Amino acid sequence: MFSGKKSETTSFGKHDRRKGRRLPKQIMSSDELPPRESMDFDVVIVGAGPSGLSAAIRLKQLDADLGIVVVEKGSEVGAHILSGAVIDPAGLDALVPDWRDDADCPLKTKVKDDRFYWMTPRRAIRLPNALMPPLMNNHRCYIGSLGNVCRWLAQKAEALGVEIYPGFAAAEVLYDDSGAVRGIATGDMGIARDGSHKNSYVRGMELRGKYTLFAEGARGSLSRQLIARFGLDKTSEPPKFGIGLKEVWQVDPAKHLNGLIQHSFGWPLNNSTGGGSFLYHYDDDRVAVGFVVHLNYDDPYLSPFEEFQRFKTHPAIRGVFEGGKRLAYGARAITEGGYQSVPRLTFPGGALIGCAAGFVNVPRIKGVHNAMGSAMLAAEHVAAALDAGRANDEIAGYENAWRDSTVGKDLFKVRNVKPLWSKFGTIAGVALGGLDMWTNTLFGFSPFGTWPHTRPDGKTLDPARAHTPVVYPKPDGKLTFDKLSSVFLSNTNHEEDQPVHLKVADMVLQKTSEHDVYAGPSNRYCPAGVYEWVEDTAGPRYQINAQNCVHCKTCDVKDPNGNITWVAPEGGGGPNYEAM
Repeated sequence: MFSGKKSETTSFGKHDRRKGRRLPKQIMSSDELPPRESMDFDVVIVGAGPSGLSAAIRLKQLDADLGIVVVEKGSEVGAHILSGAVIDPAGLDALVPDWRDDADCPLKTKVKDDRFYWMTPRRAIRLPNALMPPLMNNHRCYIGSLGNVCRWLAQKAEALGVEIYPGFAAAEVLYDDSGAVRGIATGDMGIARDGSHKNSYVRGMELRGKYTLFAEGARGSLSRQLIARFGLDKTSEPPKFGIGLKEVWQVDPAKHLNGLIQHSFGWPLNNSTGGGSFLYHYDDDRVAVGFVVHLNYDDPYLSPFEEFQRFKTHPAIRGVFEGGKRLAYGARAITEGGYQSVPRLTFPGGALIGCAAGFVNVPRIKGVHNAMGSAMLAAEHVAAALDAGRANDEIAGYENAWRDSTVGKDLFKVRNVKPLWSKFGTIAGVALGGLDMWTNTLFGFSPFGTWPHTRPDGKTLDPARAHTPVVYPKPDGKLTFDKLSSVFLSNTNHEEDQPVHLKVADMVLQKTSEHDVYAGPSNRYCPAGVYEWVEDTAGPRYQINAQNCVHCKTCDVKDPNGNITWVAPEGGGGPNYEAM
């Protein structure tokens, strides 16, 4: 049960959230709905990822009497967490200095061997580590499951008195009369697909805070609304994204090299399409293999999922997995805009932290340390404001401080890598990006200044007539797989009879443009088989298989007309990643 300050008596809680009053099956207007019950806290945090949990822990470290609640849409902490993950321990060192001595901490494998490759169709050409800028060195980093790290952090937070409630999706931002954020409302439960109320219907809860921190991750639905409402992106470059796909395999012990990590770029992507791969060997003969495609690609026939499957067939890669067993699959959008794309972080009553703000270091493929660092910085400014008796105003100090913090300095050094890659293609762009990182490291400046990004990712697709359809090999079920069997491994589940959470604003536009001009790219960029154009006697029909959705948010980014909006489904839905 929530144990914050209740404004009304309620039975809304962790174990009985579906037990609501029985209502007739009818569609009710907002004026007819029963009033929400509410609870008051000092700080409300949306999202139990590394940034949300770090903010909660740091707040409690600074003032044990603060009332902190973390609301998480996944069925449990870690259920929606997906990352490589090779973790720079800088964030953990600052938050939990003795974490290495904690037997329960899931990070056990330290990087021992760090390799970089340029891939051709038949060869993997190793690049000398001496050519790599020092910040690309991973030897002080650790390999593991970020989902399990979050579960461990949640235990730390709860031990300090933080209230954490998984299974409740933050569906609405609450504002006071002056327009300041005053908390969030969780989504109503038990709504049928047609909008009527089932017997299990229960109204959402208002969680009110003096300050609200949004830690939703990449392309968070509420964060997106806040950026638009407060114009937080007026002075920043467009946000940029990639899609990351990942599998976890248990491999033959003879092929397992504990502590080895390797990154590559090149094949199977062409020179104009940015992206790359990773293989991480860690505990229990496991290998995490992943593939990232930058979402500014131009070919509407490209399928990131199929490119990932093709990558595993490379002669230098396939042998690692032959005789092994695929254990898990997932996908997630990644923020890639970096320093130039970070919006204003603060607004009256709250702030953006972690990947909701876009703090991923793209060339390092790392964001956890910056997510935690931004969260701790925000927590320190919020705690100071609360100590001064403030509430629901703007924590401008956090916005003013981040560029001079370790987070800002980390992103500033690599700010040109993504735009150079996008402008000049993989071969020249990666070389120029490496040069830029070297000059930033050695001399503290860039010969390129600060390069801007170009168009938003949804505006980069060419019409289908400019490209040739790609015929991908059929999966063999041993090394390569189809989308549906992969989604099965993600343990994705949604209440079937609920409103579709993938909102198409104009279905006519979807037919005349997405289908007729771009040849239906949503069928290919979605890594979970959510979107299909089905040929009926009356013509093509757009089918949305929302039950398959792994919450990657790629559709919200890549639709060429911005016609698809991802909103939170009923709490507890989506993937249930065990150790991703």
